[in-house]
Amino acid sequence: MSENSRKAARPRAAKPLSLDEVRHFIEALASANPHPRTELRYSDPFTLLVAVVLSAQTTDAAVNRVTPALFAAAPDARAMAALGADGIGPFIRSIGLWQAKARHLAELARLLVERHGGAVPKDRAALEALPGVGRKTANVVLNVAFGEATMAVDTHIFRLSNRTGLAPGKTPRAVEEALLKRLPPEMLRDAHHWLILHGRYVCRARRPECWRCVAAKWCHFTPKTPPPVA
Repeated sequence: MSENSRKAARPRAAKPLSLDEVRHFIEALASANPHPRTELRYSDPFTLLVAVVLSAQTTDAAVNRVTPALFAAAPDARAMAALGADGIGPFIRSIGLWQAKARHLAELARLLVERHGGAVPKDRAALEALPGVGRKTANVVLNVAFGEATMAVDTHIFRLSNRTGLAPGKTPRAVEEALLKRLPPEMLRDAHHWLILHGRYVCRARRPECWRCVAAKWCHFTPKTPPPVA
């Protein structure tokens, strides 16, 4: 199922934070991590786009294990298109949905060459017209590669936004729009990384680590999870 049509299961939503609490919440994350970065390894917009497509339903760590060899063999769109799905497949067999992803990457690369001279477009519609690229992937590329203030809502951000009351919403798109309205405009560019990393390592799905959360003071999740007993 594509990321455009897949619906995330809605976590229990907390009472929405006030805008003042939202600012304090995101400022706390910013203070703890002043220079956030994606954990995907890439060298340019093309390798970023490929890595993000590969990361669907797969961890960044798993993607980072396969991309060095793939990028050595196909560092740009023309080389990736020349490899084709059969050539791409052996490099990515260890990650989920590798066969579909190999097909997507081969066609994506071909279309980049055909429509954009091999360059990754800065336009959302052009990005979403590529195989394997939905709104979330386009948002990541626009944010990381081109510095736009977009919000890519993955499962971590969706869960965190509802659980904390930061930006409750029934769908990823609703959460995205709420975050763009509620977060301080000057902090939007980096907010995607602050939130995804916080959701990945602190505000975890099964047992949020509230005892070490720098933003717990402004979070409406209750009851807060106590530290584990030694």
